[in-house]
Amino acid sequence: MKKCLLLGRKGTVVNDVAKATNLSGIELFEGTSIEDIIQVMKAHKIDAVIMGAGLDIQARLEIIQYIFDNSTSTTVHMKDWDSGPAGMLPFVTNILKSL
Repeated sequence: MKKCLLLGRKGTVVNDVAKATNLSGIELFEGTSIEDIIQVMKAHKIDAVIMGAGLDIQARLEIIQYIFDNSTSTTVHMKDWDSGPAGMLPFVTNILKSL
């Protein structure tokens, strides 16, 4: 089973996207901060991290640094800004299908 962490600025958007993606063979975790990713990655081997565009650039960079310092196999996917919150579900779904 693949494990994926969804990160976003708003927990409600992340939660809605997680509920809407119903793919077998994928376990989803949710978060909104570097603290969340640290906690999840300490407990699980994460295959992919998907970040929404709403996260502050400094937070994104800190998250990427942590991932690459602590895993040689986790991929990182960052959503564009222009597609807005409505673009998160299609973005996440496409990545999850490719896992």
